[in-house]
Amino acid sequence: MADHEATGRPRPFRFGVVAPVQTDLPAWRDQVRRIADSGYSTLLMPDVQQWQPAPGPTLAVAATLAADLRVGTWVYASPLRAPSSVAWEAHSLSVLTEGRFELGIGPGRPGMEDELRQLGLPVVTPGERLSQVRDAVAWLRDLDGPDLRTPVVVAAGGPKSWALAVEVADTIIAAAPSGSRTEIVQLASDSRAVRDVELALHVSVVGDVVAPFMAGPDADPAALRAADSLLILPGDPKAAVEEILRRREEGGFSYIVIGANAADTLAPVVAELAGR
Repeated sequence: MADHEATGRPRPFRFGVVAPVQTDLPAWRDQVRRIADSGYSTLLMPDVQQWQPAPGPTLAVAATLAADLRVGTWVYASPLRAPSSVAWEAHSLSVLTEGRFELGIGPGRPGMEDELRQLGLPVVTPGERLSQVRDAVAWLRDLDGPDLRTPVVVAAGGPKSWALAVEVADTIIAAAPSGSRTEIVQLASDSRAVRDVELALHVSVVGDVVAPFMAGPDADPAALRAADSLLILPGDPKAAVEEILRRREEGGFSYIVIGANAADTLAPVVAELAGR
């Protein structure tokens, strides 16, 4: 039993960064090393074919740049690959990184039907997408066998995806599009009543800086602040520390993921809170 379960103490904080290749490779490698040196635990890749190299090979390279850095997908969209293929790639990355890979997976972005058609893939229902997530995790557990357990991070928006995440995930990403504090905290509370699972927040805006791979082009920092959204954090480090502590107290959120363009801004926050 983990310490936080045995003692009732909250889970320690950890922080991840979504850092796709947007520059030349030497600059990106330097960015990865700087992220690791700043205390972030995990480097993550989005799953959008038109935007960057494929997540799997990119993460394999990233894992060679910092020995203690975890790597993961944020997140694989289940309709884009057969569940068995997702599992094979995830298991392979776990083996090649010596246990430092985390499979992030979810049913896909809202409105991705056009992308599926362009790729010649079937447009499946939301229920079928959730079934694909479950099947991928089942394949992965079978491939891992008794001696390896690849951590699974599931993106959950509505009640059905949260229920699935509670069933199969090691970590749940609160991915409700509205980012409503009340809605997400309630879903988190309901989930933790069933099983003690790590809870993560997808923070697409820090101050007025919008992470391009984590939010749409119409993301409005002022509107998010006015709505008290969990998709945004203050740019001021002291205020960010206070808000992150509040989020763990209210909802149990201990894993915070931001975009690479805000990593330097929040580095003092990570230095203060990581592992605490």
